[in-house]
Parts: sequence; C-alpha cells; structure tokens
Amino acid sequence: MKKTKKILFWILVGFAIIQFIPIDKVNKPVDQKLNFVTVKNTPSDIALLIKNTCYDCHSDETIYPKYAHIAPISWSIKSHVNDGRNHLNFSIWNSYNADLKKSMIEKSIQTIQNKTMPLPGYIVYHPKANLSAAQNSELIKYFESILSSGML
Repeated sequence: MKKTKKILFWILVGFAIIQFIPIDKVNKPVDQKLNFVTVKNTPSDIALLIKNTCYDCHSDETIYPKYAHIAPISWSIKSHVNDGRNHLNFSIWNSYNADLKKSMIEKSIQTIQNKTMPLPGYIVYHPKANLSAAQNSELIKYFESILSSGML
C-alpha cells in the first residue's frame, strides 16, 4: 500500500510539473486577401460549414477549447493543429499555386466522401462539426464547382 501511494504521489507531481511546459496557442494574423472564404466569396452558409468543421485545424483562426490548456492533452491538440495547417491552411489559400490548390480541393472532397474528416475525436467535443449527409453533399458540390470553374 505504501508503494502504491508513492507511485501515485509521483505521478501527480509529474502531472503538475508538465503543466508548466507551455505550447504556443497564438494564431498568426489572417490576411483576408489570402483567406479562402473571402477570396472565393464563399456563400455564408457554406462558409459557416467550412469554419465549423475545418478552420480549427486547417487555418490560423484556431479556437482552442478550455481543455486545450491541460498537458498532455494540449500537446496532442497542438500537434493535430500543426499537422492540419501543414496539409491545408485556409488562411493562406491564395498563396498556394494552382496545382496545389487543385490537389487540396480534390483531397478535401475525398476526405468528406470517405468521412475521414473531421476526426471522430473532434466531433465528440464539437457537435457543429458533425455534418449531416446533406451538409456533406453541399460542401462536396461547392468544392466541385470550384474545380469545374477552373478558378482556383
């Protein structure tokens, strides 16, 4: 019993100490001349869907929830955000070349169709990101219309 208490004590001490390891949760300023929804003049209903489902991980407009301030959860969230921004960052959309934009739109359509995004863990804590089949269809049609217009 004494050994268990010591182990538990040191686990709690370790947990308390890691709270002092900060992560950067400051978003870069967003230039609206580069931002996807502004540049594409996205209809407000579609823009809301994209912002609710994609922007926390795929833009510089991340809204970190309260639980994102608790290590080691904060580390995982920051890692997901960094990965998301590396794959596609809607905040710098207009800085990408046409081939990259096309590829990103195609991959976005594919991930919506395959229901691989947003991540299931994200949907649990962000119910607005849990899109209906009709909303998924709207997003796909919107992204397809961008592809077919050739105006990437």
